[in-house]
Amino acid sequence: MTHAAIDQALADAYRRFTDANPASQRQFEAQARYMPGANSRSVLFYAPFPLTIARGEGAALWDADGHRYADFIAEYTAGVYGHSAPEIRDAVIEAMQGGINLTGHNLLEGRLARLICERFPQIEQLRFTNSGTEANLMALTAALHFTGRRKIVVFSGGYHGGVLGFGAKPSPTTVPFDFLVLPYNDAQSARAQIERHGPEIAAVLVEPMQGASGCIPGQPDFLQALRESATQVGALLVFDEVMTSRLAPHGLANKLGIRSDLTTLGKYIGGGMSFGAFGGRADVMALFDPRTGPLAHSGTFNNNVMTMAAGYAGLTKLFTPEAAGALAEKGEALRARLNALCANEGVAMQFTGIGSLMNAHFVQGDVRSSEDLAAVDGRLRQLLFFHLLNEGIYSSPRGFVVLSLPLTDAEIDRYVAAIGSFIGGHAALLPRAD
Repeated sequence: MTHAAIDQALADAYRRFTDANPASQRQFEAQARYMPGANSRSVLFYAPFPLTIARGEGAALWDADGHRYADFIAEYTAGVYGHSAPEIRDAVIEAMQGGINLTGHNLLEGRLARLICERFPQIEQLRFTNSGTEANLMALTAALHFTGRRKIVVFSGGYHGGVLGFGAKPSPTTVPFDFLVLPYNDAQSARAQIERHGPEIAAVLVEPMQGASGCIPGQPDFLQALRESATQVGALLVFDEVMTSRLAPHGLANKLGIRSDLTTLGKYIGGGMSFGAFGGRADVMALFDPRTGPLAHSGTFNNNVMTMAAGYAGLTKLFTPEAAGALAEKGEALRARLNALCANEGVAMQFTGIGSLMNAHFVQGDVRSSEDLAAVDGRLRQLLFFHLLNEGIYSSPRGFVVLSLPLTDAEIDRYVAAIGSFIGGHAALLPRAD
């Protein structure tokens, strides 16, 4: 394997992609006049230019040049229902017929709130937001005021929204709270540092599985150590389940048997509409009770009828607890097949994750933190992405794979075959297993 050979393979992939997508290129160049990089969401950009997606139906997407793709990214976990599910579309249309913005409490928000509290038993009360980012900001705000402290424990590689991202230190766009960044999946370090800083710590914020860093599951002993340490020092444990709540019938934390003080939600729970929520212990959430609490929480569209209707329809008619369990099992089976394929081919490549979320990595050995992925050659991820596009599969340039309800077994078989053809076609470029 040489750097020049990988560079040449990637240049060839760029050229084929550019030749095949003139309409997307024109759209990109036109939009760049009005938006920096023709972009309002950084994760969607990739070189030489991103595809412009024109429409979607079920688990299929079509780009501006008319190419059809099986959707294996599903709006970065928000699209569990696929595209334009009739049950959700009908619910939204019915809600809109009664008025879109009603300037008051409405008939739909209470039933969705009750449904979420019943589904995720650690949530005694909740409030809606417009995104998971907002939900995490409000959960942290609640913890700061409830405890009267200022420090927030987070973890390297954590991502909690557009203004709450962390490497070894906070990202440049991260809000300027007083953060203590600790290594992920290191129970000993977490216990020691939380005990050391205990009187200062308001909250411990963690994903039960880190999503954006590559689907890195939290080890049970690590997550349990956070629960015990937070309790010991009087801090609130906040589980960010914006992604992971879909990984088991009642959320990943519930499956692990660990109860957080606050939980944040987002993505799919709004039925494909803008959505977020934060909630948990009733005594903490009482801070936001306008009758008695000291904290105001605003947001014009927090209870908008389209999201309230879509969310309720999705959770009751499509993504029931039983459906969540079945989709998780389908994902576990796929990941096992992919890892067996990689092992049989003798390549240093694996898929990490839980249930219906997984990520491809060109590395062998256990992946317990983002630091274990530091040696991965990002060009190989790009080659995989463009290979999958050529095979009619739309995924993520970082190797992220997301299953949705409409995906068929035939499409999953097609994905496995595409990984096999990628390994076969790029064998000389891929790192070999020891």
